[in-house]
Amino acid sequence: MPLTSTDVTFTTADGQRLGGEILRPANATGPLPGLLLVHGSGGGNSRRELRAEAEAFAAQGMVVLAPDKRSAGYSKTHRDYGQLADDALAALAVLRRQPGVGPAGLWGISEGGWVAPIAATRSKDVDFLVTVGGPGRTPLRTQVWNATNKLDRAGVRGSLRNAYVTLHRLGADAGLFPEAYYDPAPTLGRLTVPVLAMWGTEDNQVMPAESAQSFRANVPGSLTVRFFPGASHSLHADDDTLIPGYADAVGTWVRTVAGGDAPPSTTDPDPVQAALSVDTPPSAWWESWPVMLGGMTLLLLAFLSYAVRRLGAGTWAGRVLAVTGVLSMAGAACTLMSLLMTSNGDGVTTGPMLLGRPVTWLAAQLLAAVATAATVVCLTRWRTASARMRVVTVAGALFVPWALYWGLLLP
Repeated sequence: MPLTSTDVTFTTADGQRLGGEILRPANATGPLPGLLLVHGSGGGNSRRELRAEAEAFAAQGMVVLAPDKRSAGYSKTHRDYGQLADDALAALAVLRRQPGVGPAGLWGISEGGWVAPIAATRSKDVDFLVTVGGPGRTPLRTQVWNATNKLDRAGVRGSLRNAYVTLHRLGADAGLFPEAYYDPAPTLGRLTVPVLAMWGTEDNQVMPAESAQSFRANVPGSLTVRFFPGASHSLHADDDTLIPGYADAVGTWVRTVAGGDAPPSTTDPDPVQAALSVDTPPSAWWESWPVMLGGMTLLLLAFLSYAVRRLGAGTWAGRVLAVTGVLSMAGAACTLMSLLMTSNGDGVTTGPMLLGRPVTWLAAQLLAAVATAATVVCLTRWRTASARMRVVTVAGALFVPWALYWGLLLP
C-alpha cells in the first residue's frame, strides 16, 4: 500500500523540541484510527528505529506517528516514566490534530509497556492501548530475570548467578538503576480503555507468562492477550520485518475498537516460561551498598596492612591469608563487573569457562577457600600473635561471612 509521510514537531512539558514522522495510507478517505508509537529503552532513540512498525501499521489503515525520544533527562542512571508518559501525550496531541484522524491510541514496546499505560491513565484523549513485550513486574525484577537468562544461555551455574542478582540489587539501592521498584500493577488497574497485550513465546528479556498474568489480574476492562509462537521480544523476524500475523492482529483489533466495539476479554494460553522471576526487594541495612563498600575497603586495608613490617612478626599463614584474601576479592569484583559491562541484547561475555563458571570466578572461589583455611590456622595462634598478625586474622574472620554472602564459599 502506498504511504504518505509528514514530518512534525512537538514540545515536551520541560520545553524540549522533538520531532517525528507521520505515515498514513495515500488517498485514504474518511477518518482513520491514529496510533502513537512509544519507544522501548534507550535515550535519544530515533523515529527510524520504529520505521518497520510505522509502515506496517499505516498499511493496516492507520495514521501512525513515530516520534523521536528525548535524550536530555534520560540516561542509564536516570529516567522518569511519568515524564516519558507526558512526552507521549504531547506527541499524541499533535497526532490527533492531523486531518482525517479518528479515535487515537498508544502502542508501547518493552519499556514503553510501562510508559504507555501511565499515559493512558492521565488523559481522556487515549482511546485504546497496545503493548508489545510489556513488563508486568518491576524494572529491577525484570532486569534480573533478563540477566540470569543470559547467564543460563552462557552455561553459567552455581553461586555466581545469585551473586549477579545481588550486584543488581546493590546497584538499584545505590540509585544506579532508575525506576527500579516501579510497580505497574496499580497503573494497569486504573486503565479504562481497551487493551491489546502481546508477547513472543520466546521472549527472554521480559517474562511473557508472568507479565500476562499481571495484566489479566489488574486490567479491569476489555483485555486481549496474544502470544506469538516462536517469536522473540520485539515480534520482529529481522531488523526491518515484523513476524507474520503481527501487523494484521494489531490492525484488526484497532479497527474494531475504533469502530466503537470494545471486544470481550480473550486470552491465549500462557507459554511455558524458561524460568520464573524472583522477587528483588531493597537490600537490608547490613547488605546496603554503603556497608558493602565500606566493609570491602576495610578488609582490603587490613589485608594490605600485613605489608607493614613494623607492626610485628609475620608467619607463612598470615602471608597466605593476606595475599589470597586480596586476590579473591579482586577476582570476584572483576568477574561481576565484567559480566555487567559486557551484557547486551545478544547475551553476556563470560570468558573461558570451567565447571560451569568463568575461570576468574572459579579462581576467586579457590582463593577464598585457601584464605579460609589460613584464617583457621591464624586463629589457633592468636595468643602469641603480633599486632600485624592479629589485624590480618581479624580481617580473615570477617572475610569468611563476606565470602559466604557473595557465594565464594558456595558451590
